[in-house]
Amino acid sequence: MNEILYKHGFSFKKKFGQNFISDKNLLSAIVADAEVDKNSTVLEIGAGAGALTRALAERAKRVVSYEIDRSLQPVLEETLAGLDNAEIVFRDFEREDLTELERGLGDYIVVANLPYYITTPLVMKFVNEGARCRSVTVMVQEEVARRFAAREGTEDYGAVTAAIARRGSAEIKRCVSAAMFTPRPNVDSAVVRVDFTKGGFAVKSEKAYRAAVRCAFASRRKTLENNLVNTFRITREEAREIMSAAGIVPNARGETLAPETLGALSDALHEKFPSFF
Repeated sequence: MNEILYKHGFSFKKKFGQNFISDKNLLSAIVADAEVDKNSTVLEIGAGAGALTRALAERAKRVVSYEIDRSLQPVLEETLAGLDNAEIVFRDFEREDLTELERGLGDYIVVANLPYYITTPLVMKFVNEGARCRSVTVMVQEEVARRFAAREGTEDYGAVTAAIARRGSAEIKRCVSAAMFTPRPNVDSAVVRVDFTKGGFAVKSEKAYRAAVRCAFASRRKTLENNLVNTFRITREEAREIMSAAGIVPNARGETLAPETLGALSDALHEKFPSFF
């Protein structure tokens, strides 16, 4: 892979967070983690030099891969030569209308080696807007992967954990040394899979759930009661009534509450103050 990059005069651009993988065993492992098969439509964000794109296309029915760096076009043409089921879109995926894109994709899975600086916003895009997305399998910074898959009451548990758990389940599939990338990043990575076909739970209002989660983690050192009073400008009596309706004990803190309990909290908030949402 490095030979192809050198041949086409490619230089890595820090602004795009480019760290490429070329190890074939790791590429195969990522494809396996995502459970790609001959019926899969795969959306990839960040084709890079195309090593993962090719590994995906060799197993999938169709691969649509976004790449922001047009200087990689000749590299990708060579890397993906002979594959007629891989399409490269040279646009910034963050600016895409996901609803419109899904019309042309049907049901799909996401597989990507994401630049660290866009990891959480992109994953949350699929959590909040991905109506036809079945799963997201991504290479991310190891500490971010821990946050995605954390359990309540742990240091890594937070708002992003609860947001993901509302839609499905997150699991760290493997840890990856920084030495596996070119150029080498400063931290280790992990492959994490968010599966929207397993787990998840219904709530009365998505907007109320997002508000309840923000409230619960607004100040980790404060009790949920205090956060409810400060966030929604309600009385302590009203806060306690809502907590009781959600089955939450007095003096509980947000980080100790399971996502399902936060869902019950959001339902109680929605029922008590529907005009808020």
